[in-house]
Amino acid sequence: MNQDVMPQIENNDGYGDSLFTRVVKAGHRTYFIDVKSTRTDDLFLSLTELRKKNTDTGIVTERNKVFIFKEDIEKFSNSLNEVIEKMRELSK
Repeated sequence: MNQDVMPQIENNDGYGDSLFTRVVKAGHRTYFIDVKSTRTDDLFLSLTELRKKNTDTGIVTERNKVFIFKEDIEKFSNSLNEVIEKMRELSK
């Protein structure tokens, strides 16, 4: 397993119950990719970026979130795969 991608850890952020998590450490950023469930047991994907920034008053952590609900996951996955493939083509 890539050392920058870690298995499930606790990511209790108050947005649904986390069922499965992957953590990707990338320099000053950490990405959490979670499968979560709502109170009515609907599944959704939660993408979280934590970014540490140095400021005059010290280190500040910014958090950005995106939720992809199960009815949109197929379209999102297809588009994400297309974009990743294009990025690979362009970087050759």
